[in-house]
Amino acid sequence: MPEQLKPHTLFGELAAEFAGTLILILFGLGVVAQVVAGGLGDHDSISWAWGLGVTFGVYVAARISGAHLNPAVTVALAVFRGFEWKKVIPYSIAQTLGAFVAALIVRWNYTEVLAAFDPGHTIKSQFVFSTLPGNGALPVGTWGAFRDQIIGTAILLFLILAVTDLRNSSPGVNLAPVVIGFIVVAIGFAWGTDAGYAINPARDFGPRLASFLTGYGGAWRDQYGNFYFWVPIVGPLIGGVLGAGLYDVLVGRHLPIADEDQEAGRIPTDPETDADRARRTEPTAGRPEQEPR
Repeated sequence: MPEQLKPHTLFGELAAEFAGTLILILFGLGVVAQVVAGGLGDHDSISWAWGLGVTFGVYVAARISGAHLNPAVTVALAVFRGFEWKKVIPYSIAQTLGAFVAALIVRWNYTEVLAAFDPGHTIKSQFVFSTLPGNGALPVGTWGAFRDQIIGTAILLFLILAVTDLRNSSPGVNLAPVVIGFIVVAIGFAWGTDAGYAINPARDFGPRLASFLTGYGGAWRDQYGNFYFWVPIVGPLIGGVLGAGLYDVLVGRHLPIADEDQEAGRIPTDPETDADRARRTEPTAGRPEQEPR
């Protein structure tokens, strides 16, 4: 008999966003702690683990919430894809809480390693949890990092819309999370120098708050003593809208008319959407009709 689908509820969507972001940040912060404080791995390890974390997080949440996992994605979809504005703040809070809880778990698990590496819990290991201009060592200031966050998040949203647009040559539903993860890996390889490629307000603010509450008194400032926490929040929100808008102007407007199967405000990584679309577009000539089992 046909599968009975449960209707999505706001609570279910928020729980999925929390869980998906939790998984993303567990891998992301975990690898940074391992590389920075534990001395195992390198920059490539960080890029790959963040990308895999995104992939796994999207697989966790996609069918229920669309797997935004990032307030910049949520806002961009509200501006350009009809996502309900009344859900933007709840989604963003759920994402930030997921990142916050994941950071607490990483902080707890790496307690001994962090204490040995940086007994004073200074900016030396603060980088495990939140980003800094120039990765805390290179000559990049606040506005250089702000510029970087706008550009990096614009690239992210441009490519997310490109690979999930059902009117375009999008990958199948089972492969879309992998491709999105590769996007994050590529951004890490190419755009990680100036600001640590946060490209996600929840990813930075949730762990920054968790670190502040667990002994990192300077968490809100950068290595120059400036208040920095706002940069990975405001920059990605601007960049996400910019990237999504550029996609529509440069590519989206030139594609065929909108596919009615692509639900407003959802990244189509949902098996319901892809399966239904495949059934409707599959050739039927010469194929006997079959009753559902």
